Amino acid sequence: METISPLTEAFFYILLSVRQPNHGYGIIQEITQITEGRVILGPGTLYGAINSMLSKKWIQLYSEDKSSRKKKEYLITDRGKEVFAKEVKRLKEVLMNAKRMEEYNEKV
Repeated sequence: METISPLTEAFFYILLSVRQPNHGYGIIQEITQITEGRVILGPGTLYGAINSMLSKKWIQLYSEDKSSRKKKEYLITDRGKEVFAKEVKRLKEVLMNAKRMEEYNEKV
């Protein structure tokens, strides 16, 4: 099994945004909304990440409208769900350790 580094914020939020079929502009909008404008992906970042995740089989092409602007929708794969779940577990551990250190420092 491949070793997976911590996900970038862009990868994390893209995987979160394609748990249901979503197209590029929809992904950008959803990430902006979820993060209350803190994270705004540009098209280059988005499509670079999408191409990388397609090649890793973390997401798949769900549908493509060939008649108008070739809008493509993407959907997370089972492999992508595994990667995402491992990242959530890692982040929970990071937060738990930070909380422990805060509590320790308050006692000292």
